[in-house]
Amino acid sequence: MATPDASVPRAIASGTSGYRGSVPSVEGLKTADLVDAMGRLHRHRCHLLDLVSPTPGRVLFGPAVTISYFPSCSAGLDPDKYNLANLFYEAVGDEPEGKVVVLASNGYTDASMGGGTKLSRLQHHGSAGVLTDGRLRDFDELATYDFASYCFGEATKWGGDEVTPFQANVPVVVSGVAVFPGFYVFADSSGAVVIPDGQVEDVIDGARAVESDDEGYRREIGQERLPESQRRGPR
Repeated sequence: MATPDASVPRAIASGTSGYRGSVPSVEGLKTADLVDAMGRLHRHRCHLLDLVSPTPGRVLFGPAVTISYFPSCSAGLDPDKYNLANLFYEAVGDEPEGKVVVLASNGYTDASMGGGTKLSRLQHHGSAGVLTDGRLRDFDELATYDFASYCFGEATKWGGDEVTPFQANVPVVVSGVAVFPGFYVFADSSGAVVIPDGQVEDVIDGARAVESDDEGYRREIGQERLPESQRRGPR
């Protein structure tokens, strides 16, 4: 795994799970730039909207590990086995640093997928952050950590009576977007985008090209003048 640059905040430090090249910097890029770049390569939905964060100015970027949730049933799913601690360590393996932990609610979007105490594991092990289409608890506590958190809203109630962590590192669907383990996740205050690991370099380069194109368009627009017929003459 690549060693994150000490000068880069942990939330935007990236690993290289599944991708064997050098991942370019995403500094200065926005979700929209990357979504546009993905649109030049693919037609499938790759973006998530309406996300909430305790630190909305913080960027999340890194390779995904996934945890899929399932309706709670202690008779079928032993809580001593199926819990966030076990599934987290199964998901991140021996290289937790820089990983984005993706928690798939599987339709339980109003349930809490975790909170400040359980997710402190990400802080302790240097993970990049968490993305979920469910809710998270303890925003005030999450905001004190170095990692970035993006979710569907803040919860006040424990979610373990509704859902439980069930599978680690399986393909999941999060808000209609497919996330495979090793795919890259980028999130900011406008939303999130999921990028295939083998194309992350092309997509980031494409996003830089989008930025350059937009700057050119802005210069052209700055030179525009009203048509002669719309100009006001002397009164």
